[in-house]
Amino acid sequence: MEPHYLTASGALSRGTDLFDPLAAVTDWTLVNLWWLALIAAAALAGWEALQQRLAAEALSRRTYMELVPTTQFDPSAEQIWRQGMQLVRAAGSGPWWTPRRARTLRLRLRADGHRSLAYRIEAPASARALLAQTPYGARVQVKAAYPVADKRREHTVRAVLTLHGEPGSRLREVPLDPDPLQPLLDAVADLNADLGDLAEVCLDLAPASRWRLAVYRFHTVQRAREKSRRAAQREARWLVRQPAESLPASVGQLLDPAEWRGTPRGQMVMSPQPRRVDRDAVLGKLAHSPGLVRVQVLVRCASDAAGRAEQRLARIEAAMDVYAGASRLAGQGWALGPLRIGPDRWPWRDRFDARWASGLLRPTRGGWAHIEELAGLLKPPTVTSRVSLLESDMPTYEPGADLLPQGWYRGPDGRERLLATHEDDTLFEIQSGKAGWGKTMRAQVHAVASAHNGRGLAFVDPHGDSFADVARYLAHGNLIDRVALFDLTIRADTDLLSCWNLLDMSNGQPPHEVTAAVVGAFAGALGWGDITAPRALTIMTKAIEALVAVNTGAVAARQSKRQATVFQVRALLTDPAFRQLVVGVLDAEARKWWTGSFPDLPRDALATVLNPLERLGANPVVRAFLGCPVSAYDIRRAMDEGQVVWICPPGTGPTNSLLISLIVHDFLRAGLSRRDLPEKRRRPFRFYLDEMISLDHGESDVLAQITEQLRKFGCRLHGMTQLMHRLSPSTRAALMQNASCLSTTAGSVEAITQITAQWPDTITPRDIASLPRWRHYASFTVAGRRIGPVPVRGPELREVFGDRARPAHIGALRTAAHTVTSALPLGERTALALAQEDAVRAYLTGTTPTDRKTITGAPYA
Repeated sequence: MEPHYLTASGALSRGTDLFDPLAAVTDWTLVNLWWLALIAAAALAGWEALQQRLAAEALSRRTYMELVPTTQFDPSAEQIWRQGMQLVRAAGSGPWWTPRRARTLRLRLRADGHRSLAYRIEAPASARALLAQTPYGARVQVKAAYPVADKRREHTVRAVLTLHGEPGSRLREVPLDPDPLQPLLDAVADLNADLGDLAEVCLDLAPASRWRLAVYRFHTVQRAREKSRRAAQREARWLVRQPAESLPASVGQLLDPAEWRGTPRGQMVMSPQPRRVDRDAVLGKLAHSPGLVRVQVLVRCASDAAGRAEQRLARIEAAMDVYAGASRLAGQGWALGPLRIGPDRWPWRDRFDARWASGLLRPTRGGWAHIEELAGLLKPPTVTSRVSLLESDMPTYEPGADLLPQGWYRGPDGRERLLATHEDDTLFEIQSGKAGWGKTMRAQVHAVASAHNGRGLAFVDPHGDSFADVARYLAHGNLIDRVALFDLTIRADTDLLSCWNLLDMSNGQPPHEVTAAVVGAFAGALGWGDITAPRALTIMTKAIEALVAVNTGAVAARQSKRQATVFQVRALLTDPAFRQLVVGVLDAEARKWWTGSFPDLPRDALATVLNPLERLGANPVVRAFLGCPVSAYDIRRAMDEGQVVWICPPGTGPTNSLLISLIVHDFLRAGLSRRDLPEKRRRPFRFYLDEMISLDHGESDVLAQITEQLRKFGCRLHGMTQLMHRLSPSTRAALMQNASCLSTTAGSVEAITQITAQWPDTITPRDIASLPRWRHYASFTVAGRRIGPVPVRGPELREVFGDRARPAHIGALRTAAHTVTSALPLGERTALALAQEDAVRAYLTGTTPTDRKTITGAPYA
């Protein structure tokens, strides 16, 4: 068989046969191009409609969560990175049919005047389990939330912040201390809820699409190479146009049109080569896919007052300048005088509102960012942020609203309001700081407010002048019958004085409770303990126990006016005849100590017990106050009836400290005695104690016991002291543990440190040491949440209750206050006190003649 040879004509014929179908298809396409374009347009429109429908369906299935940080929330960079990667994964979740434009996650930062900056996450419903826990641990609580439903405001402005800068350039790396959110917090700090102010910033994230990222990388590298080629060409033209040797030649060369056309023919020039493009350097953050996301930042501000929304938007845009570096976040659009073009104008406004409502992501071409750049927005406010106090955080004082005024706070807008805490939230309070810096005045404002709220209280003022300050504000018809005054600062025999028998059994108190309270008061004030003074403790206990037994019998015999007082302890220990009468009324068990142990005691052992009683009796006012048989002072009755009791001891010396110690120990006894009342019937009662240092010494732990035990019995404590570190460790620890409010004025750094140690990483002692007069730093408890520390100006009686002053009724108030306490002239009280020992002898002589005979002649030394 002969071989077949392909000729040129055959090859041409074969090629023609192959191209004919292609030519036919091309001709047919050209003829039917209009129809094909119409079909393609319809297909694209249908595909776009399907994508929009699927995107709307996916975006309607969202989960909403709110992240609530604690006051100690302080995340690390690693925790924020992990949270960011978790958010990226959550954004990419959803059903398989979800379009990429709907695979988004929104971080919404919202401030409305009621909350400083709420931090919410809005993500696909399928990401709920993933977002239920965060890498931030227990210092961030994740709470389920609902979609935001806002009322309509009169004025609303919008903005879209986009990334501006070279492709691959990064935003500024903002440190975590101070909080990167601080500029934003400052921008929304003066929102006024009454004016309908609202500010929201939404950060929408979407995972980076691989093919879109690849295309963007390719174009970025190509632009860099083109830029390098243009630079090489400019350099080549510069080499050709090197200046001549003389200035006229150079000018002529520049003016010659032939030079403008480039290199003359025939001239050999070595063109510079384009610089090599470093791909990683050009791509920057785009070179690495992990953590790379597409972002859009939407901002909306609203208000019912004209101009406030625009001002707020400008401040938020300025706050975002904290991220400005090689790249920055800047608003879309432009303005030329009154003409503005942007998201807040038609026709772009509807598109913005659609994205705002749905969460749809339509970022600009350069909207690529790394989660490290956005670290400041991937977390709630931290411990390093300064959050302004809002009306919703802490109420403003209003008379009659069952509130306690705490101090004047100046907000970011310059307005000053009187902060307040709820009566039931304010359990125990400690004030520390320099003398004369406003501690007592602040406590007086508290007390007056509490009295007008219908609450009972006892104010112990060793200075004795506080009642004169508050009297004009308490002289009201609804208060005048509740005020009781015990003023021990009097001097004249005609001045009125009430009385308090420590051993009075008229009200049926358990004898052992009265004995324990009196002995505990003496032991605490004098530093007696089982190691330091065991003999004195025993002698005092047995003496008080015996006299209480005498008084119990006297009350049972309806001879209350013949009860013994604490001053009869001297007669009991030193007068054998009087002791014989007293021991005669004791039971057999109690009598054993007096007949068996007491005679063996050395004489000098009695001096430890008798000396403080002698000092008490040396003051005629104290002798008259404590030496009468039937008490008008009854703190338990004051608690149950809601009385306003003002106690003015004569001073703060050693003897007067003993008297105040007796008063405070009686507070504890009376408070514990309320266990016989159902909890709902225990009316709240407050104790205000000035100069706590004079109460806390030796073995006394009465203040600690009050704070630890009396809350459940409705008792509250407000203490004031200049130096916290001079209190005993147990007292200081108990007060700090249970304090609802902590406050300090200026003072020494050593003293202030005791308070600021409770406010770590917030306020330093040096911040407080330089405070001016009447200024405080204080923390409060509101609805179970600690607020502060915040700087406040101490309230004054005149500015808070100026409209309630009744100076003309002060005389009537004093008369009523003395009537409630059955006050008598000091001379009469003194006469009763001096005659009380004889009255007790008369009672004992008339009721126990038989028993006295059996012990006559017993050897009592």
